[in-house]
Amino acid sequence: MPHSSLKNVFASLVVIPSLLYSTWFSPPDTSKSRPTVRAVRAINPISVDGLLTEQEWQAPGISDFTQRDPEEGKPATQRTEVWITYDDAALYVAARMHDTAPDSIVTRLGRRDADLNSDFFFVGVDSYHDRRTAFYFGVNPGGSIQDGTFYNDQQNDNSWDGVWEVATSLDSQGWTAEMRIPFSQLRFPDQEEYIWGVNFLRIINRRNEEDYFVMVPKKESGDVSHWADMVGIRDIHPPARLEILPYVVSSNLFTDNFSPGDPFNDGKKFSGNIGADVKVGLGSNLTLNATFNPDFGQVEVDPAVVNLTQYETFFDEKRPFFIEGSSFFRFGRGGVNSNWGFNWGDPDFFYSRRIGRPPQGFVQHSGFSDFPDRTTILAAAKVTGKISEGWSLGSLTALTTREEAEVEDATGARYRDVVEPLTSHNVVRSLKEFNDGAQGVGVLGTAVLRDLDQPYLAGQFNRNSFALGVDGWTNLDSDRRWVVSGWSSATRIEGSVARILAVQKSSLHYFQQPDSYQKLDSAATSLTGYAARVAVNKQKGNWRFNSAVGVITPGFNSNDLGFLFQTNVLNGHIVSGYQWYDPDGTFRRKGFNVAVFRSYDFSGNKIGDGYFLFADAQFMNYWSVYFNGSYQPPQLDNTVTRGGPLMASFYEGYNGGFEVYTDSRKHFVFSLNLFGVRKIGRERFIVGAGVEWKPRPEVKVSLSPGFDHNITSAQWVTQRADPLAVQTNGVRYVFANIDQKEFSANIRLDWTFTPRLSLQLFLQPLISVGRYTHFKEFAAPRTFEFNEYGENGSVISYSGGAYTVDPDGPGVAPSFQFDNPDFNFKSLRGNAVLRWEYLPGSTLYFVWTQSRTNEADPGDFRFGRDFSNLLSGKSDNVFLVKISYWLNP
Repeated sequence: MPHSSLKNVFASLVVIPSLLYSTWFSPPDTSKSRPTVRAVRAINPISVDGLLTEQEWQAPGISDFTQRDPEEGKPATQRTEVWITYDDAALYVAARMHDTAPDSIVTRLGRRDADLNSDFFFVGVDSYHDRRTAFYFGVNPGGSIQDGTFYNDQQNDNSWDGVWEVATSLDSQGWTAEMRIPFSQLRFPDQEEYIWGVNFLRIINRRNEEDYFVMVPKKESGDVSHWADMVGIRDIHPPARLEILPYVVSSNLFTDNFSPGDPFNDGKKFSGNIGADVKVGLGSNLTLNATFNPDFGQVEVDPAVVNLTQYETFFDEKRPFFIEGSSFFRFGRGGVNSNWGFNWGDPDFFYSRRIGRPPQGFVQHSGFSDFPDRTTILAAAKVTGKISEGWSLGSLTALTTREEAEVEDATGARYRDVVEPLTSHNVVRSLKEFNDGAQGVGVLGTAVLRDLDQPYLAGQFNRNSFALGVDGWTNLDSDRRWVVSGWSSATRIEGSVARILAVQKSSLHYFQQPDSYQKLDSAATSLTGYAARVAVNKQKGNWRFNSAVGVITPGFNSNDLGFLFQTNVLNGHIVSGYQWYDPDGTFRRKGFNVAVFRSYDFSGNKIGDGYFLFADAQFMNYWSVYFNGSYQPPQLDNTVTRGGPLMASFYEGYNGGFEVYTDSRKHFVFSLNLFGVRKIGRERFIVGAGVEWKPRPEVKVSLSPGFDHNITSAQWVTQRADPLAVQTNGVRYVFANIDQKEFSANIRLDWTFTPRLSLQLFLQPLISVGRYTHFKEFAAPRTFEFNEYGENGSVISYSGGAYTVDPDGPGVAPSFQFDNPDFNFKSLRGNAVLRWEYLPGSTLYFVWTQSRTNEADPGDFRFGRDFSNLLSGKSDNVFLVKISYWLNP
């Protein structure tokens, strides 16, 4: 790519924001007629029993519901009536779901927010009345509940768990639901009279029918912005909000993984903890969440992975404190309903798994060590909510303690080595929306500050890191059909000379690369960079379109509190497609998308190029199929040599995938997915299957096995300096063929005794075996050529678990060694969780977690033997009891 192409990319980054500015002061016409719902003040006390005997429920209810599925726009096949009333403390919603076949009502039991194939009733309340955000509350006939929030008009987040009451009842007319939603669970400014947004949804599972009071057609965009206005609520005030959740936890570890004579590990470890979470209302719209001496141990285990790449593995957040309200910290994706990316990963500026992670430092002494498995969070607090109409705020700060590993050397002397410094993690996010969400502009800032109080820590950690970003969007027409969005950010990290040099050489930067645009600075004590992206998206209609261009400079680094996939990239794509939403006798819906992308580095090298086809369809019997195929032309790879010269990429070739899913309403649900790669230097085949069995309404069993066979002729092994390797700049880059076979499965049992008492069992076996052959060295930059050891005078031998290579045989080049990289990694992870919500907001957990690993027979895959070895491998068992009690003084 000539440098003029780089100029074209930067020109796009300038022109599109200019378009944003030019449309900002021409707001679209957002006026529209919408239905009105009236809430009436309750005359009598409401008993939440699901029987609907109160006078308030006897008048005719709201009953004008419309199908979105399966026959969009037609009246609902079953009548639904809804009533709303209120008193000084709460909003009450009652619904009668009439049914001409009450024996066909589908009800299943599941714990809170479980994805259940069941009849359901939902109510959504936009108490801010910003037409962008809302709370939702749902219940099925068996009393299982779902709740959460809407953001960005149509995206939802089930991490919010409100404290509210609901009861249901089944009778000869159908089923009923009665809800009490305390005003303390909603957010709204103090006014004399209120107008809130509201909508209702009924799901009739046996017909896959969705009936809405305000039905938004599939061709349209948005959700909350279309809702009805709820009027009539007056003479109430936002209540003072204070919630306290103290907890006690006890944990016992029993392990076989310890060495004889280890003074720190005799196979048993007992621990206990007490702490509290506090929620305080700051005015009517903001909430302060604070946690003291928190228990941030995870109840659900992370999956085991075998990562042979230079990239970090991303794990999902599972800790409630960080999950709840996470939508307030989302950055760069507001205002649009479709985000695409090819060979591109948006930097994540707030990756909460960085807080409380396992310590990243190293012990300074040899011997047995007592190394902490996580960093203790002393305290954390966050503020989320609305500053004013259309203006949201999210702020979080967390302080993690100085962690030490105790080491005992061979003489019996003990040392305490710091392996994680005292650290302050901080993030602030604010977003202002205008014209009912037609435009928006936001800012995000992060800061990580470390106390490096030991000299050796300066070479292991960044002292400080900062990130600052702005984002926004604007609709381009009054119909909100087209929208332009974008973001821009700058980062700066600070540290010692040794630390910043190590960062420059790390897998995110590779400044030592011979072709690197940004060269190593061996005297630097800081590193700065910037990143930006702009996108155009068509929001609605049958035809869809999305295009984006982005840039991440070589020095950009948000990893201290974020997650960064790559740097040194300029990337753009175009996607266009068509969706059919009307049934045609064969398909209920169908669609396709085509896409093209290209990426360059800052030296003008083409490092990504591809053409894609995606297709999907749902048959009339509710089976679904998905297909994807791609072709990637010749390109270069600037990371595979891990800081070495560019290689002609083995990405050239074809990919293809196919998936099929059966009707999710059935007692047995099946899925199958196939994926294949055929490229220069690489072949890969993946097959996965799934079966879900629902023998009873309260029981669900699922099994998802998979097999991945990957054959690559250029798998990285190691590198060795040798001034005689003149073609590759004085370094020998060693690669090999690898034949990797991996079997995995996810096995889960959900048994829900009542909506408040449930048992979950989870098991994940993994067997991953890699055999390396045909060791060789990279021959010349910008090629896919290698000099195989054992040919043309070179010699390779194997002894004692290591390979010895003489690259030129009788020549003068020095020989070198490396360990046998073959592996046979076997893992079994599982847990059992008994959860009882014994009072609203108060929970008791009993948890058993087990993990096993085994690495016998490297390079040799034999399923029966490997699985037997896994079952007989050493294990870690953790037994945990946790009880919390919700107080609302």
